[in-house]
Amino acid sequence: MSIAVAILGLAVLILVHEAGHFFVARAVGMSPRRFYIGFPPALVKVRRRGIEYGIGAIPLGGYVKIPGMHRPAASDLDVWFGRALQEAPDLVPLVEQVKRPLASGDLSGAQHALTLLERALREAALSPEALRPAERGARELADGLAGDAYWRQAAWKKIAVIGAGPATNLVLAVLLFAALFLTGAGRATTTIDSVLSGSPAQRAGLQSGDRLLAIDDRPVRATDISERIGSSRGQALELLVERDGRELTLGPARPRRDGDAYRLGFVLRGEGLSAPHALWESIEVTGIVTREIGKSLGRLVQGEGREDVSSPVGIVQGSSDALEQSAQTFLWVLGLISLSLALLNLLPLLPLDGGHIVFSVIEGLRGRAMGREVYERVSAVGIALVLILFVIGLSNDVGRLGGG
Repeated sequence: MSIAVAILGLAVLILVHEAGHFFVARAVGMSPRRFYIGFPPALVKVRRRGIEYGIGAIPLGGYVKIPGMHRPAASDLDVWFGRALQEAPDLVPLVEQVKRPLASGDLSGAQHALTLLERALREAALSPEALRPAERGARELADGLAGDAYWRQAAWKKIAVIGAGPATNLVLAVLLFAALFLTGAGRATTTIDSVLSGSPAQRAGLQSGDRLLAIDDRPVRATDISERIGSSRGQALELLVERDGRELTLGPARPRRDGDAYRLGFVLRGEGLSAPHALWESIEVTGIVTREIGKSLGRLVQGEGREDVSSPVGIVQGSSDALEQSAQTFLWVLGLISLSLALLNLLPLLPLDGGHIVFSVIEGLRGRAMGREVYERVSAVGIALVLILFVIGLSNDVGRLGGG
């Protein structure tokens, strides 16, 4: 059950990302052609004001179709209409009538010729194998030539649309952190909120609601507890707690090593902060995590930190483990994943959002759009790097799941 909830949480983060692209695209005059919850093929779909809304059969995140991401090129027709031209040679002149104005930059002439080609396609006797790519090509060309095509827009509009996805994930992370600070994660107390199953604290008899007074006869404040346990280096500790108005001595309990720290396995109850304080703390946490992620990426470039990379498998497993601890811990992890998605998508690599932003800036300075072939060549490098990261992360996750 926790795995399913973790997958759903990751899907929601992706859906929020795509929703950012969708709503900003509409706001700046680019009308998306599709907006799906999940990925196609569609289980249910409906068309409203030229936009197809649907629920996809693959229930992971969302999908937005923004028209005309790349400037149409004459060579595109060779890919889409190759089979159709073999079966219906009489379409060759009409295809050439579209290719010539495309090659010369006459967009209105290409639109007029495309209208004639679409009419001929409807009347041609083509096999389904030839008709499907031809019809799809005609739709892609029509979107690419439309006035609201992405590639035809001002640079600031393109940057706004592409940047909206990571920005939405960033805002969601800040809001999640602020909500947690507001409702109880803001300031730790000495009261035990929860005790992990099978932990040294549980074996010693520690219970939720106990108030921790001292460790090894030394009084503690909330800010001292973690350091006091960590400095034990695994040596057994005695805990003095207050329970139902009575003082009890529990233990000895031997802290268990967890990564670089020693822990007894309990979570302290927190006190909520005021709304302004919670928001400020959230922004500070976001800045700290952003800096640490940047350092991790820097170490990876230098050939270090390979073990820190994780794939979606590890992300889901980590979220599931957090959910088993508490809903609050799960929301912390969800906020961290949302922030990570925002930052990783801003890397200046195609086909990531950051790569599209860099190209939009370059196109704005050049005063004209780059051809699809340039995007494809640069994207090949970006995809290769992303795949390398995925393989590294997956191998790390398989090792962790297997106990390696």
